[in-house]
Amino acid sequence: MSDDFGFAPPPFKPEPALVTLRRSLRDLGLAERGTGFELRGKRVLELSAEGDTIRARLARRLMLTPEWDSQVLEGAADIRKLLDEVKHRLARWERED
Repeated sequence: MSDDFGFAPPPFKPEPALVTLRRSLRDLGLAERGTGFELRGKRVLELSAEGDTIRARLARRLMLTPEWDSQVLEGAADIRKLLDEVKHRLARWERED
């Protein structure tokens, strides 16, 4: 028996998803600067659309020259995971100050 239910998820379109992601990040209190986002003048996230995906680089620590964790976002689930991770790191950075 086949597991095909007769429909497929809609194709991922990075440009509209990037617009929504940027709005969500601004709602979290991050300031958008060019292709990235800053918190208190320090770069914490960079985004770029590459083909059918979005590449994200998230700072490990709140520093002037951070070390980066890279992720490739290929769908809505990946975007939700990134937003959750950003929320966790923002909370951790607030506790560390």
